[in-house]
Amino acid sequence: MTGSAPKTASEAAAEVSHTTPSVTRLIPGPLLPYPRRPQDPDERIRGWYENDLGWATVPGTPVRLIAGRRFDVLGVPAAAGHAALRRLAPGTAPVAVRGQRMWLLVAAGSAEELPGVLRWLEWGGLPLDIAAIGAGGTIEAPLPPGPPGAGLPGQGAGVRASGPWGPDAARRPEGPAQGAAVWLRPPGAGCEVEASLPTLSALPTPGATGGAPDLVRLVDTVATECHRVRLRRAGAQPLAFS
Repeated sequence: MTGSAPKTASEAAAEVSHTTPSVTRLIPGPLLPYPRRPQDPDERIRGWYENDLGWATVPGTPVRLIAGRRFDVLGVPAAAGHAALRRLAPGTAPVAVRGQRMWLLVAAGSAEELPGVLRWLEWGGLPLDIAAIGAGGTIEAPLPPGPPGAGLPGQGAGVRASGPWGPDAARRPEGPAQGAAVWLRPPGAGCEVEASLPTLSALPTPGATGGAPDLVRLVDTVATECHRVRLRRAGAQPLAFS
């Protein structure tokens, strides 16, 4: 029986390389930070109002804006508010809606002037459903405006209408803004909102037109539309027979 020829050194090394498993050397890389906890949506909303606009908020949840410092608020039925905005010249004063109510921002101190203005306009004796929110009052903070993906709740398709801030924004059934307050005409960046707010400057001539409305013209227009809404509702009720 003939024995096998002895293997050369190179053949033996090749055989070992095929039978011995390879070992991969691990090189430690940079340490990755732990994932950051997502910021609370209310805190992002609060930061937008306090840092970007300089508006005071009330501690707690949900975020509420303090009236009477930078602005006052006129709360009216949404139907009357939309009709009034169509009659008024385009303006820059912020306007928001929540459900069936519209909030029109006016100059600080206007809430105290409202009863006198209504009497001067001869609307004082009628139930108009106009609520003035001034010093000591608050409103729910509307969702901040902005393009989709900007990282704030309410930004995106859910709060946009046919235009950037059309009258249907708060009535859309889809999106995160359902049931929440949203801006129809949002405040601009910066802290100079006072310059855009209707104020009691000088009593206008009845029937005067043109320019952004001052407080008297705004109240007169809103009161007229509130009265029309009240009359329509009264006419829609069935008659009561004794």
